[in-house]
Amino acid sequence: MKKSIRTRRAFLRGAGVSLAIPPMLSFLTRTEAASVAISAATTESGVPLRMAFMSIPNGVQQDHWFPTTEGGELELSSTLKPLESVKHQLQILGGLKHENATAGNDGAGDHARANATFLTGARARKTAGKDIHVGVSVDQVAAQRIGNATRFRSLELSSDAVRNSGSCDSGYACAYQYNLSWSSATTPVTPEPNPRLIFERMFGAGIHGERQKNFELRQNSNRSVLDFVLDDARDLQKKLGLDDRRKLDEYVSSVRSVEEAIRSTEKFGSVPDPKQQTPVGIPSDFGKHIEINFDLMLLAFQTDSTRISTLLIAYDGSNRTFPDLGISEGHHYLTHNQRAPELAEKVAKIDRFYIERFAAFLKKMDSIQDVDGKSMLHNSMIVYGGAIADGNRHTHANLPVILAGSGGGKFATGRFVKVEDKPMSNLFVEMLNRFGVETDSFGDSTGRLEEII
Repeated sequence: MKKSIRTRRAFLRGAGVSLAIPPMLSFLTRTEAASVAISAATTESGVPLRMAFMSIPNGVQQDHWFPTTEGGELELSSTLKPLESVKHQLQILGGLKHENATAGNDGAGDHARANATFLTGARARKTAGKDIHVGVSVDQVAAQRIGNATRFRSLELSSDAVRNSGSCDSGYACAYQYNLSWSSATTPVTPEPNPRLIFERMFGAGIHGERQKNFELRQNSNRSVLDFVLDDARDLQKKLGLDDRRKLDEYVSSVRSVEEAIRSTEKFGSVPDPKQQTPVGIPSDFGKHIEINFDLMLLAFQTDSTRISTLLIAYDGSNRTFPDLGISEGHHYLTHNQRAPELAEKVAKIDRFYIERFAAFLKKMDSIQDVDGKSMLHNSMIVYGGAIADGNRHTHANLPVILAGSGGGKFATGRFVKVEDKPMSNLFVEMLNRFGVETDSFGDSTGRLEEII
């Protein structure tokens, strides 16, 4: 019996059903959840407000990254030059830090710590086992608030591999290094690296015109599997001890949450059916993979399938080579050899490679008109950066951070803002409040980041 349940649980995940629904939402009725969400994730005029986060690995070549002057018209650095056409929608932020990404008493493992801390503001427990512990990420705090206002509470994407078991960085679990989103201190929300699976999850399988029918078939299949698993769980519960019963209760609660999530998607009626072709899978070209993921995020926002998304562009510590850029050395290797000017230039070239794809995404967002006449980018809060500043010294202060979008008109854009050594969590507090989550704290915050207003 135990084996059959484990097998069906794996099948459920294989079918694309997520069990990482925050349990606190199960105490709300659908009507209550919807009413709570109405006041969240919208501008004053009722237009959807979007929130997204994307992370880059290994810090940046700082001499090429930060603008040289504050105040007046924003003058972009050589690395950030591809953002020129949307700079009126940007704030380049300097002086932010992630203290919990530093070594402290934990020794080596800066890349794993940085990745885990980036959206949580919390210190990851140093373990390679199952007792992982960090904190709830800012995107998932917002997702819990928005509830069932959209078909998907959040969307997690990755342009890199997915690893949730084993040790990856100096005694830190791989889960820290390959996940940005955490629905609880011990539960990562694993991103999906396959664009085809993301597209079909949002819009259904098949070609344009066939997706609605296929989506309904999938929903019915998921429901019947859930019923089967729940029947097995009830039978098994009678035979278990107290501790095992508690573990099974947690599992059943997760399954019920999935069941509710499926029902909540049905209330939206027909799924969107974009004329865009379904992606073929994971592209062999890394740059193309990033671009498709940005396009999927844009589609999700356009169709209001979700208002919250994260993209792990590459895991921190990545030693990827970039032969198309004429770079045969690994990225991580280069960051530790920046004293050589020619190698520092290669790091800057990689930084710009990532920025070019981010810029293309922002340009598309800025070209799409929202129902209030403003651009979609205007009605968004997009954070791009990482929790390592200088990859050579593994510093975690003066982080490379870009805030794109004006949050529906609340943020003062088109400038370089240098703050005085403040936690990046302060930025998240400000964003959460703008998103409708009233809070005074998040992670290791010391207040709100009023400088961006």
